[in-house]
Amino acid sequence: MFGSSRSRHRITTALAGFALFTAGAALQVGTAAAPAHAATTYRVLFDDGHAEEAGNADWIISTSKPDPLSQDSTPSSETDWTGALSSWGVALQKTGNYSLKTATSALAYGGSSTTDLSKFDALVLPEPNTLFTSAEKTAIMTFVKNGGGLFMVSDHTGADRNNDGYDAVEIFNDLMTNNSVDSTDPFGFSIDTLDISSGYPAAISDSTNPVLHGSFGNVTKSLIADGTTATLKPSDNSAVKGLVYRSGYSGNTGAFFATSTFGSGRVAFWGDSSPIDDGTGQSGNTLYDGWNDSGATNAALALNATAWLAGGGSSGGGGGGGGGGTCTAAQLLGNPGFESGNTTWTGSSGVITNSSSEAARTGSYKAWLDGYGSAHTDTLSQSVTVPSGCSATLSFYLHVDTAETTTGTAYDKLTVTAGSTTLATYSNLNAASGYVLKSFDVSSLAGTTATVKFTGVEGSTLQTSFVLDDTALNVS
Repeated sequence: MFGSSRSRHRITTALAGFALFTAGAALQVGTAAAPAHAATTYRVLFDDGHAEEAGNADWIISTSKPDPLSQDSTPSSETDWTGALSSWGVALQKTGNYSLKTATSALAYGGSSTTDLSKFDALVLPEPNTLFTSAEKTAIMTFVKNGGGLFMVSDHTGADRNNDGYDAVEIFNDLMTNNSVDSTDPFGFSIDTLDISSGYPAAISDSTNPVLHGSFGNVTKSLIADGTTATLKPSDNSAVKGLVYRSGYSGNTGAFFATSTFGSGRVAFWGDSSPIDDGTGQSGNTLYDGWNDSGATNAALALNATAWLAGGGSSGGGGGGGGGGTCTAAQLLGNPGFESGNTTWTGSSGVITNSSSEAARTGSYKAWLDGYGSAHTDTLSQSVTVPSGCSATLSFYLHVDTAETTTGTAYDKLTVTAGSTTLATYSNLNAASGYVLKSFDVSSLAGTTATVKFTGVEGSTLQTSFVLDDTALNVS
């Protein structure tokens, strides 16, 4: 790679590169250490700080908060704890492998509160009815990015139980599109503004999926009793996967239950709160027993998903694999932000650079593949050993800058592989105004040594630059 040649046809985009620096900086957020999974105990926080008990809802595991054990330390049935989610809580408690708490105040990450997100492995948001503040959205997204599990239970559009102008659909979409960590469709789906009156959405066929076939049973169907679905966008996050679909739908539309990953964390979406309602709760609420609905397997779906999100699910399948809590959390790539220059990575000459023609997302160095405007191939790779028993997530920030004007032809391409698996291919059609976080489940590499490789191939005319920064291969 000849810097002078590339610099010549990067002159026209130098100012754009400076603008990208400011855009990239806006995505940055201070982060604390990733939440570590305990050897046998998975820590789950249920939210009750956003009107989850408003109107006719009663989305709590117990009236004793934050600790449900204060109501009954050895619950054996759902009525030992009071709340429409008590069946969910009691079922987890009875395994002896879960520590459960309820949050009643603002969600935070990295503090000293007993319900601070940094002290938990998974967060359940059961149909929130008030908007999350900017600080809460930063906390939630940082929690997931650093390895936490997020369970988003929605309801149908218009289910504004406290009449403040916002329903769960709007609240979750706001979380995903209006936060300081990553608002570029980080989970790869958006929630549809629908009110589907009834139905029994069916699970896909995937015998290895830990959410559909986990330690709490097999999932065949779920229940819609006024709910909604999600539209999936795998081009934004290739880890997103629909597990349960509304009748007549498949692929990227009509997903009633979906999973994804973000950074080192995992995400689950459910399109209705009716399946988690166990029919019992506080007096004054009219509740329905969706948990034990004879036409569905809602309990198994809720419990398997909780286990998967918290790190207690079996590995294989799903949005982000699984882990049994026996893995030491770590980031495995050497020189992940390229600030040590041409070390650790193997690549084409000049790929790792601090050239001012294209700004790094953080620091001074980045990996800049192609950008010549002539036939050219650049590569960048690193061999990494993933310990057995770990779930693993590969992530990196990518900026695609192109002089191509086509909206339909991929002339220049970047291919990302891990071992023998092609994870994604990007092209000039993915050009964007800033860095975008990409995340992939690579848990299948556990127990092996594999090569993570980026290959950029540029056509004969009009440059396309593929710029990488802040890579990571996190295991937990």
